[in-house]
Amino acid sequence: MSVPAPGAAAPGTAPDASGILAAVRRATGRERIPALHEPIFRGRESEYLQDCLTTTLVSSVGPYVDRFEVMLAEITGAGRAVATVNGTAALHVCLLLAGVRPGDEVIIPTLTFVATANAVSYCGAVPHLADANFDDMGIDAAALRAYLAGATEIHQGECRNRGTGRRIRAVVPMHTFGHPSDLDALAAVCADFRLVLIEDAAEALGSRYRGRHVGNHGSMSSLSFNGNKIVTTGGGGAILTNDPELGRQAKHITTTAKLPHPWAFRHDQIGFNYRMPNLNAALGCAQLERLSEFLAAKRSLAKAYRDAFAGMPGLRFVDGPAGTESNFWLNAIMLDEEQAGLRDVILELAMEHGVAMRPAWVPMHQMPIYAACPRMVLRTADSLARRILNLPSGAGLGTD
Repeated sequence: MSVPAPGAAAPGTAPDASGILAAVRRATGRERIPALHEPIFRGRESEYLQDCLTTTLVSSVGPYVDRFEVMLAEITGAGRAVATVNGTAALHVCLLLAGVRPGDEVIIPTLTFVATANAVSYCGAVPHLADANFDDMGIDAAALRAYLAGATEIHQGECRNRGTGRRIRAVVPMHTFGHPSDLDALAAVCADFRLVLIEDAAEALGSRYRGRHVGNHGSMSSLSFNGNKIVTTGGGGAILTNDPELGRQAKHITTTAKLPHPWAFRHDQIGFNYRMPNLNAALGCAQLERLSEFLAAKRSLAKAYRDAFAGMPGLRFVDGPAGTESNFWLNAIMLDEEQAGLRDVILELAMEHGVAMRPAWVPMHQMPIYAACPRMVLRTADSLARRILNLPSGAGLGTD
């Protein structure tokens, strides 16, 4: 029997699809909202981009790349930031530098965007799928601990899957919709089971866990600056780390592992052409200059949604977990389990009236490409996937 999320309305009380659409319009002050998360360009974006065109420094060499990395490190408090072409590339390099090798397993949430699983596959490794919790929608640390205690053993200092015999190398929590996962509990699990913690913070720029910016709690972390993120570089990502040597290696491996030389092309290992172009970094610098405004606007919008849905039967607004400060990258409501069948009715009505909404991702274990992966019991993730509705969340909706 499914367990309703904490704070859900009493069973049998149903939300009204028209009422939900009206609440979204009331919170945003808009009748039609065609984009789920629209970027805002009201700063120095044009100036910086024109500078790239004037100087012809549009590729991976240029001052904006360096400036973007410095700004990102200052904002997040990380010791080093290394800009990349996208968040998936950043996570791929994090996994490689963490020692993930072909044939290893990496624990990831089944409720995530497919890029998390794909980055594991790029290493020749196997995603090992973990269940979620209702509080932050990320990996359930307590359930993971109990599962690993029965499913694994420590052999010669390494965690081994009893069923497959493969080494489990890392755990990759993903901060769902910008809400920080329970990083202290996950770090403790990793320490006890000899696993490396790597944060997939693609959605979480500006989010804090117990006062500290996410991305600083594991060995490394990855960020994304896709067009739908809180700050965009068009396409782009970054690696964060507080380990100077890992930072050096990240910069080296993402620049084709080229050794410095005035003219010779010498490379000392297999590297990747993963560097962010100067043109993209210029856009990102202008965006980072306004990050605090974006965050304030998005938290204002979250409050408007919180108020608009307060007391509405059959659902709850998905709020930030206790002890965290979420960026509310994507706002969401969660239907009661008994009302899950209403999800698509609401989506169809919203589409008909020009208001962008979407469901959560299809869990990885429900996709044929990852259906055979090792897994925990995934009951909560299945429930969440049936019940989540993302709402229009662009920062412009919280300011206009």
